[in-house]
Amino acid sequence: MRQEERLIKRLKTYSASDFYPFHMPGHKRNPELGAEYGNPFEIDITEIHGFDNLHHPEGILKESMEWAASVYGADHTYYLVNGSSCGVLAAVCGTVSHGGTILMSRNCHKAAYNAAFLNHLDVRYVYPQVIGDLGIQGGILPEDVENILQENPGIQAVLIVSPTYDGVVSDVAGIAEAAHRYGKPLIVDEAHGAHFPFGEDFPVSALDLGADVVIQSLHKTLPSFTQTAVMHVKGDLAPVAELERYLRIFQSSSPSYLFMAGIENCIYHMDREGRTEMGKFYRSLQNLRAELRGMLHLRLLDEEWVGRFGVYGLDCSKIVVMVDNTGLNGAGLERILRERYHLEMEMCTADYVVAITSLGDRSEGLKRLADALLEIDRELTDEPEDPDRESDLEWSGRVTSKPEVEMTIYEGLTAGKEPVAVSDSVGRISGEFVYIYPPGIPIVAPGEMLLPSLVHTIEEYQEMGLSVQGLADESGRTIQVVKRP
Repeated sequence: MRQEERLIKRLKTYSASDFYPFHMPGHKRNPELGAEYGNPFEIDITEIHGFDNLHHPEGILKESMEWAASVYGADHTYYLVNGSSCGVLAAVCGTVSHGGTILMSRNCHKAAYNAAFLNHLDVRYVYPQVIGDLGIQGGILPEDVENILQENPGIQAVLIVSPTYDGVVSDVAGIAEAAHRYGKPLIVDEAHGAHFPFGEDFPVSALDLGADVVIQSLHKTLPSFTQTAVMHVKGDLAPVAELERYLRIFQSSSPSYLFMAGIENCIYHMDREGRTEMGKFYRSLQNLRAELRGMLHLRLLDEEWVGRFGVYGLDCSKIVVMVDNTGLNGAGLERILRERYHLEMEMCTADYVVAITSLGDRSEGLKRLADALLEIDRELTDEPEDPDRESDLEWSGRVTSKPEVEMTIYEGLTAGKEPVAVSDSVGRISGEFVYIYPPGIPIVAPGEMLLPSLVHTIEEYQEMGLSVQGLADESGRTIQVVKRP
């Protein structure tokens, strides 16, 4: 390997460039937020005397997590060094018995599906609403959760995502009430809402709205290292001993003290200066959004959608820019922002791009984003280049096609399989996951029927050059399907 090809060299070269991050982690490579850490080798240790053990905390780590719980108003808070994914895995496996049934929103992260696979779970899905024809998922309705629980008394837990990758917040309080009427714990994947508890202008955290288990990715929107997260437990519906048992399984047996110190330091900062900084950050966002409302062709996902399509609230720190009625698709807009303006977005779909902002952002970065989008907008027209460009995306975009579940995820993944061309897979049962990453929400999961709309979605995303993952065939031409008897 040549010196210039080493990862560390490329990272340093990139960091010194003028590329600006509108993606996680939330510290945004802001040197002012990392000065306290100094040389990371100086504080990178293992479980030595006086520094406790994350898997059996009795000293400084136990005290630290108890302090964190008091900050959040939780009964228990756990530091996660394997990201929010390990929290989701532990929450699902810890609340639903092997072979049991879980009610899960269909837009959950792939970690939830992995938990269903590992624990051989039977999954019932509740579907988010659809925000008009914008290709954006709306919220989960409490009445939908209630109806499914009423029809399926064997369900042991409910899992939803709020906020979504796009910042859409569901009526968590209403969903918690519905779950609790049936004695079921509510797990909320609040990975993208770690900043909620510290900003009064932002949506209320699920932990304060009745959720029993809440997982937050500190690194997504707060000044913390990538892979750091927390899991909170409140009330007595979630079995704490089981949750802790599964955390010991899914967390590294050599947890990083750099990460744990980073988690504690992040919470400490946010509970003090961070609350004031969140107020300033909110005002900066309002100024940015006011500028972007001047766009004539590109559109901003904004407050006018609250109260419709299950949208109970919006996280204004997610800048979602839609390309409908222009000659661009989301991938095209993302490419222009990267190549012409050196602005790196968090993700794109066929219909929009998402920029993640945080209190780590600098004013010049927000100005660059506003100037770039307004300039691009001035170059556009309302007439699509291709009048037939209107998409038929029916799951990962518009969420109108509900896959037909033929067998459990475990059965689908472990069954005998054979490859077939994606174009010839209609009517077959998928033997693997297919998803766009980010955000990691399956278009189709193992054990589900490959409907025409789903196959079309996969093919269209591939044609757009989006990152279609999960297929064993790296070329993307074939998909593994369950062999017919």
